[in-house]
Amino acid sequence: MTRLRAFRVLAIAAFALCFLVVVLGAYVRLSAAGLGCPDWPTCYGHITAGGALENSAAINAAHPDRPVVYGKAVREMVHRYAAGTLGLLIVAMAAIAILNRSEPRQPLRLPLILLAVVVLQGALGMLTVTWLLKPLVVTLHLLGGMTTLALLWWIVLRPGHRELHRDELVLRRLAVAALIVLGLQIALGGWTSSNYAAVACPDFPTCQGSFWPHTDFRDAFVLWRGLGLDYEGGVLDHPARVAIHLVHRIGALLTALVLALLAVLCVARGRSSSVRGAGLGVAAMLALQLAIGVGMVMKGFPLPVATAHNAGAALLLVSVVALVRTLSPLSATWFAGERRT
Repeated sequence: MTRLRAFRVLAIAAFALCFLVVVLGAYVRLSAAGLGCPDWPTCYGHITAGGALENSAAINAAHPDRPVVYGKAVREMVHRYAAGTLGLLIVAMAAIAILNRSEPRQPLRLPLILLAVVVLQGALGMLTVTWLLKPLVVTLHLLGGMTTLALLWWIVLRPGHRELHRDELVLRRLAVAALIVLGLQIALGGWTSSNYAAVACPDFPTCQGSFWPHTDFRDAFVLWRGLGLDYEGGVLDHPARVAIHLVHRIGALLTALVLALLAVLCVARGRSSSVRGAGLGVAAMLALQLAIGVGMVMKGFPLPVATAHNAGAALLLVSVVALVRTLSPLSATWFAGERRT
């Protein structure tokens, strides 16, 4: 197997694993297992949840405020093992990229960027635990995971091989803008989840039986509240959580309008089947995510559906990235470090 082929196989495997890590991370967070192992990278000083369980009597005596809960510890450690494996795959990709840098088709810049992102992700993962689920850190950790997923998908996708028509250049600018809007909405989703504000509006389309219930925006978006606070379960009063949830809903509506417009324009004005197909892909993922979001509220926020909502956000992200990649001519592939022969 050539180095280039090995790099591509690793990229595909890393992308698939990254998607799993994002979904696992959501499941751990939503099932209240984020502090299932209150230390890092070990679990109560052990490398496995089983080791912590075997010594649970001594651990519980030393830490009566946070006893061992085996199910939560298992979920947290499985997530850590998967994330660690993903990190090793990205390290291997970066090493191959450096060794194979003389190959014109070898991406170079992007694997190195990915390596920096995964190092930052490791630090954020540690701080997520040691800073007791601080919402700012949890949200940044989510964004780091989504960024890793998007960059891996960019590598996996084939670059364009033609010059774009003027209409498609306009579509590309709109697609990049839509990607930014989607990123902001994902950040809002992370803020909503990390502040335990999802259940603040248990009805739809109203919230607490009103289209504008009592809110507290002043307290809802305080990014830093100092260290030492335990954020498990949330620290905000109900009006602040309602404010966060309302902003997330409004953001979802605006994001849906932007992405729907983008999809329609791609189908109507795309000069190739690949552009039109990518536009339809965005439309399909948008419809899926909206259905999951509404269903999640109507069903009372069951854990499987809430986890699927995070998976839907990841799928929507990769669909928009695929559209941007499709609308990127070969001359724009400098970002991945590819060179023309």
